[in-house]
Amino acid sequence: MDLLDFEAQGLYFEQADVAGVKEMIASAAENYADGDAELPLLKAYFLAPESLNVLVALNRFYYYQHRLEEALTATTKALVVIRSTIAFPEDWRELQPAHVSDAPAELLTHIRLYLFTLKAVGFLNMRLENLDLSQSIFEKLVELDSRDRIGAQGLLELVIKRKETTQQLEK
Repeated sequence: MDLLDFEAQGLYFEQADVAGVKEMIASAAENYADGDAELPLLKAYFLAPESLNVLVALNRFYYYQHRLEEALTATTKALVVIRSTIAFPEDWRELQPAHVSDAPAELLTHIRLYLFTLKAVGFLNMRLENLDLSQSIFEKLVELDSRDRIGAQGLLELVIKRKETTQQLEK
């Protein structure tokens, strides 16, 4: 299955949220420059902890604040939420190419979102110097996406190069 050959269905940002959540996210965006964005995002999270709109907003906020641990927490939570919609194994390490290739076409939007979110988890781990975990994630993505539609191959090469450089510096 080609991960680019799909009709977008059920995009996460089109999903309805609990009353007030959309406004809280908008308030956070408006107040970002003033440093008052986190509280509305956390309020939105407490109202709708399974909302991908909220989790993506939290990820972006924390990432741009260079609070990578918190960004990773939000992204990992999003991965769990997405996984529940596509019946993937709990542990991403157990994913096989057949999970993607044999999936019904109507789930492809969610599968792509899952794979991109897993890529974000790998990227954040790379930034946090968890290079072995990051490499494992990118290797899994390359295995699942032979055409590199998700774009993990370049990141895999980058993390391998970074590990080699680190090892040389330690010698």
